[in-house]
Amino acid sequence: MDLHIFKQPSLEVNLLNQQEEKGIFFPAVAKTFQNSKNWALVEIYPFLKVLNTMEKVKELLLSKGGYILSTLLSNGGQYAEIFFEHSRTTRVHYENGKVDKVLHGFDGGVGLRLIKDFKVYYGYTNEPTLSNLLEIAKVLAKADGQGPVNWGLIKRVGTTDVKIDPDQTPLSYRVEILERANQKAREVGGDKVKQVQAVLMDKTREILVINSLGEIGEDTQKRVVFFVETVVGENGNLQRGYESLGGLVGFEIFEQTPPEVIAEKATRRALTMLKAKPAPAGQFTVVISSEAGGTMIHEAVGHGLEADLVQKGISVYAGKIGQKVASELVTVIDDATLPHHNGSFSIDDEGVPAQKKVLISEGVLQGYMYDRLTAMREGKQSTGNGRRQSYRFAPIVRMTNTYIAPGKDNPQDIIADTKKGIYIVKMGGGEVNTTTGDFVFEVMEAYLIENGKITYPIRGATLIGNGPKALQDVDAVGNDLGWSIGTCGKDGQGVPVTDAQPTLRIKKLTLGGTEV
Repeated sequence: MDLHIFKQPSLEVNLLNQQEEKGIFFPAVAKTFQNSKNWALVEIYPFLKVLNTMEKVKELLLSKGGYILSTLLSNGGQYAEIFFEHSRTTRVHYENGKVDKVLHGFDGGVGLRLIKDFKVYYGYTNEPTLSNLLEIAKVLAKADGQGPVNWGLIKRVGTTDVKIDPDQTPLSYRVEILERANQKAREVGGDKVKQVQAVLMDKTREILVINSLGEIGEDTQKRVVFFVETVVGENGNLQRGYESLGGLVGFEIFEQTPPEVIAEKATRRALTMLKAKPAPAGQFTVVISSEAGGTMIHEAVGHGLEADLVQKGISVYAGKIGQKVASELVTVIDDATLPHHNGSFSIDDEGVPAQKKVLISEGVLQGYMYDRLTAMREGKQSTGNGRRQSYRFAPIVRMTNTYIAPGKDNPQDIIADTKKGIYIVKMGGGEVNTTTGDFVFEVMEAYLIENGKITYPIRGATLIGNGPKALQDVDAVGNDLGWSIGTCGKDGQGVPVTDAQPTLRIKKLTLGGTEV
């Protein structure tokens, strides 16, 4: 078992002109402390030391931020911004009946951004002294002087209300959660279980955004992510099952959904696939259960509604506002205001308040998701979709909690009304071409529908289709709604998201199978 306590006390400065993709880089030296015998040796002292240091950085920014912003705008520009971040992350891996790895670390730094002539100039440091920040500002501005800024006109403060705060919870609690999950998985799967992996991650992230518009925004975000993957085998046939849980919450999430529930779902999914038949290939009517989460809506539709891709001309939805792009049964929403969801927050990483956006209403495209830069290009307001992985990155347009709104149909009636088709319960990973809308998704759990009844499970299936065409072919929408959590990757950055959909029936999609 390995223990890693990492921090970054040294200077790290990266100056990046995003338009030219080049800059100056001074690498940091991160210290790693290891102890392979006893995970209980994690001490709180280094964390408190860094916490106190980062509080002083906040005080510095709130007192000298106007001077830094003015320096950024000394040679002109439309917008300047200071982004402060301080985070603490704990991740515990449990595998082969024991704690395999514990990662506990903290990170913090400040990024400066200048938007000039719709180009982004960005620099960051993890030693945010006033002299370092002014040095970055001067390099980005290519000048040494002062420009006009507004200060302190609007202030927004957000927090995450939790009942069981991970920052106040001992490591032994996390281990107990993982042990309970492992025990349940092995109890359900018996001697067919070959491997159980359980992972629990919690993160506290504190941000401060100060900009030249006179806006100051603060938010403290606490997230928990938990997943179980079970591998079962019989007669040389190995299958896996996966299930996850998480959100903008504390450890009270396990009072609502115990770890045993997640472990049992993952294990039973693996056992089901163990007795499944090879998937047929061809075109089928497809019913996607709400349990499948919103993988398809996120990948096949959501990314194409991000304004940066639209403005680059690589979205199939470009230039189609006001046009019918889906069945009249389909309404697509992105909503960062939903309580406790993984993609939620009080303010985005540009200080813009969280918002609910109706992107497609009854099949008609209403608009796109914007950050400040893409909104400026069109003379619009940001929709609160400017997000970044950390202070090391400039923000870009990202989804939050994206879903298809529930309809009026009973899910069981949708299945009963399907003569022959495929019933998908769990989606896996996939990829999409945002220019054309074409997608390919792995199917983790699926069944054959015959004469309105679910008959037997199938395995080895892939779902192939086109996002806009699939939305046009939706002819039934259930009155249920199922959520799934994930980390969305784009341009080298990962951010937490949630996706959802009701039970949907699509007239025709291609199923790639293994049946011979």
